[in-house]
Amino acid sequence: MRVKNAFVICCLCLLLAGRAAAQSQQSAPALEAVQGRAFDFFWNETNGNTGLTKDRERNQALPDAGASTVASISATGYMLASLPIGVEHKWVSNRKAYERGLKTLRFVHDTLPNVHGFYYHFVDWGTGARIWNCELSSIDSALLALGALTAGEYWPHTEMQALATDIAARMDWHWMLTNGGALPEETAPCMGWEPQNGFLASRWKGYSEASYLYLLALGTPGDRGLPKESWNRWTFPTPVEEGYSVFGGPSPIFMAQMAPGYFDLRGLRDRQGRDWWTAWKNAHLADQAYCARKSKCRTYAAGFWGINAFDRPDGYGADSPIDGRNHGTVSPTAMLAGMAFTPERSRKSLNDLWALHDRIWGRYGFCNAFNLDKDWVDTDVIGIDLGMMLLLTENARSGLVWRLVKRSA
Repeated sequence: MRVKNAFVICCLCLLLAGRAAAQSQQSAPALEAVQGRAFDFFWNETNGNTGLTKDRERNQALPDAGASTVASISATGYMLASLPIGVEHKWVSNRKAYERGLKTLRFVHDTLPNVHGFYYHFVDWGTGARIWNCELSSIDSALLALGALTAGEYWPHTEMQALATDIAARMDWHWMLTNGGALPEETAPCMGWEPQNGFLASRWKGYSEASYLYLLALGTPGDRGLPKESWNRWTFPTPVEEGYSVFGGPSPIFMAQMAPGYFDLRGLRDRQGRDWWTAWKNAHLADQAYCARKSKCRTYAAGFWGINAFDRPDGYGADSPIDGRNHGTVSPTAMLAGMAFTPERSRKSLNDLWALHDRIWGRYGFCNAFNLDKDWVDTDVIGIDLGMMLLLTENARSGLVWRLVKRSA
């Protein structure tokens, strides 16, 4: 049975309210170069035997480049979604892209350890073995499934689509919802599970990036999926920040960029009347406005924005556009992913980033993050950030991923 479906479950919880005008297509050579190098990451940093993609890698040709063996299932999902983009841009042949996707999905389907259809967050890219005693992740498993379904839709009626459909369909969201049967009235899925400790205490309540998780789980067939009440009971405030109504309050910008890489919700409202697309756009406008008025910060004063979850001078963490929760670090991928929401501002950001080309550019494009105040440039790129940027910029240019999503039935 095909999944009815991660891509069309708007019929379960969203009501059509008209379409906004499509964004004008952009094809600047600089953007093509940025997208191409992001694709290079997914192609080069994917294991040739397992098809698993590294979580991160060095962006410069340093002596230890390639030493990492840590893959993430979310980066692997974005790799799968990148394959149709690579074929359309002629960065890779249709045959090679299909072979790569098929190898990955065979390994994920038949070999990669899973429990009730969910996968460990971090795994060894050569063996698939769990790393760092990490959790079985509901949110990262969802990203893996969405990437698989997208690739499968690009090659319909093939083994790859059949494997992708089965991977998504066997995810037991009822198990993740009910804590193994102990919480029958719960409607918010758990964030994960560990073999040594059982279910994590945290659930997907309150505003976050989890809209794509809910949409995927609502479309899972049979008794494995979430009930529609899960969406209906998922509530959060909509405060005004920097003059814009945003979901949940100030938050890292990735929360407004993951779901729209796959789901085109322009012109739609859900049963509570929430306009997700406008709220995601407002999150970009609020981030930009916050950075614009913080002129004492050199990074923001130079016109940069994109406060995110990313590498920082003091280590990886999540910043927000609120005083005391950021220190001038910005995300190039976040600025460019905004192309789908604020195209003119993101095109300006691309030009501004290009002016720093000699400092922040590498083999996989712009670095993950930088901070002019601290004279710091990250040495790495991160797979999920490159994936968000690649999908959203491609949707802004051609709508490719959105079309694949809508075609799935």
